[in-house]
Amino acid sequence: MKKFITAAAVLLTVAATAQTKKQQDVEAIKGMCGCHAVKFDYAETFASDTSYELHDQYHTSAPAEWVFVAEESEDKIVLQHLLVIQDSIIIKHWRQDWTYQETNIHEFYKDRTWKHKEFKADEVTGQWAQEVYQVDDSPRYSGLATWVHVDGKHYWESTVDAPLPRREYTKRSDYNVMQRTNKQILTDYGWLHEQDNLKVLRDGGKDVVIVQERGLNAYHKTDKSKCQAAIEWWNKNEAFWAIVRTEWDKVFDEKKDLTLESKVDNKLMWSYLFELGDEMAMKSKENPKKVAKEVREIILKFQKDTSMTSTSNSTKSN
Repeated sequence: MKKFITAAAVLLTVAATAQTKKQQDVEAIKGMCGCHAVKFDYAETFASDTSYELHDQYHTSAPAEWVFVAEESEDKIVLQHLLVIQDSIIIKHWRQDWTYQETNIHEFYKDRTWKHKEFKADEVTGQWAQEVYQVDDSPRYSGLATWVHVDGKHYWESTVDAPLPRREYTKRSDYNVMQRTNKQILTDYGWLHEQDNLKVLRDGGKDVVIVQERGLNAYHKTDKSKCQAAIEWWNKNEAFWAIVRTEWDKVFDEKKDLTLESKVDNKLMWSYLFELGDEMAMKSKENPKKVAKEVREIILKFQKDTSMTSTSNSTKSN
């Protein structure tokens, strides 16, 4: 009887510890929320080909970016980013979904193709998937890793394949995959998105590293009043973008490889969706089925009907 009680006590202690760890993870993820002044800095650092000329460093900033919880459930936290330019111009920026012990993700392969990958439950124990999305909520990249809380430090780190960044995708053709080592670090001033990137040319299953790059995206907490315009914009538009997320989730739930056209009728997807949002934002609550139908039609326009294997060329996240 004593052994049984002892074993039960150990199991309860382990369960309580796991729950405490998960609570720490949730607090760290939500620790990225708030109004921030942001700086984005990138510099190419090394190329093994001595004839390669390093590109100019990239620096930009914004006075305010609002990061907030757009959706939350027991095992999922959706963080939306909104940029504020010139005090009143709002740009719907990137989105990061955090899902606890996620077993299904879409990994970027190359050339606007993402491959579905499924993990066994014991492969993702205690891990969080970070799934990053474009401004139109189409996929960007996904990774799995464990949040680390030690010596007063809180960070998450994963290495993933990703499309070219927005700052280069219209300017560069010498590489088609960015292998990103992303590290989200909570700091005393806010948080830091630290990156060690490899710019890779992937051709016929062979990867050639063109150049290495270092990136630092710093989010410095600032007065919430600087993000008030973003808060008001989201209050008017959140119903529409909730529908967009739902329609994309239906695509991902098919658990198939995904290839997207870059343009349809010479228009980008974000252009279609933003125009629809401007038109239908106030109608999203009144007639959500009609809005969902139109969103779905836009997404389907961009989907290529291709048959690909999801395991042959799949690359590991972490």
